[in-house]
Amino acid sequence: MRQPFPLMLFAAGFGTRMGALTAHQPKPLIKVAGLPLIDHARRVAAQAGVTHLVANLHYRGDQLAAHLSGSGIGLSWEHDAILDTGGGLKAALPLMASGPVLTLNTDAVWTGPNPLTTLMQAWDGDRMDQLFLLLPAAQARSATGRSDFIMDDTGKVDWARGRDGFLYLGAQIIHPRLLTETEASFSLHAPWTRAMAAGRAYGVLHRGDWCDVGHPDGIAEAEAMVRAAKDWPDV
Repeated sequence: MRQPFPLMLFAAGFGTRMGALTAHQPKPLIKVAGLPLIDHARRVAAQAGVTHLVANLHYRGDQLAAHLSGSGIGLSWEHDAILDTGGGLKAALPLMASGPVLTLNTDAVWTGPNPLTTLMQAWDGDRMDQLFLLLPAAQARSATGRSDFIMDDTGKVDWARGRDGFLYLGAQIIHPRLLTETEASFSLHAPWTRAMAAGRAYGVLHRGDWCDVGHPDGIAEAEAMVRAAKDWPDV
């Protein structure tokens, strides 16, 4: 059986869409259903058997570091400037084993099948450098109607470019060989585009529910979602 991949938790952002809620705390410490968002992500990891976790820190990182103290999670500090998703991941790679890595945004709540398990079960390193977890855009809670990607019958993914398609849920497996940028700060969009151009970017569907908690209204919506979930444990 394949060993679980290491997991990068994106936790460095400013959380500006949260307004006053992030004036004095980082977004990953905002509570949903009694649990800080970063602990929702940690529970997803634990349920998937993932034990090697790294989190990047920048905005009010001292609070997150204190919260994670003793957890065994590696901390990748972005002291001088925030490095965006690609730069943050590349900077954290020395804290992770070589080979493909999972990443998970820490501003979402999940129900149904474990998102990390779904990704790991679908991963095929012979064909893939990139695997996205997706949901049909029309089915997504807290979505704006946008589509990020289209996906063909084989699972290959490309940019939606205005076409109806699928929403990226902030969970993926990516091979570090895609991270060829030399600058410190960069987005993951360019590495994703390279994987698509090579025919090595794929998607897999999440068969449960998902709620974006990147904005204040997402808190109540996520709490309603978890109350309705039959498989949700008490918190």
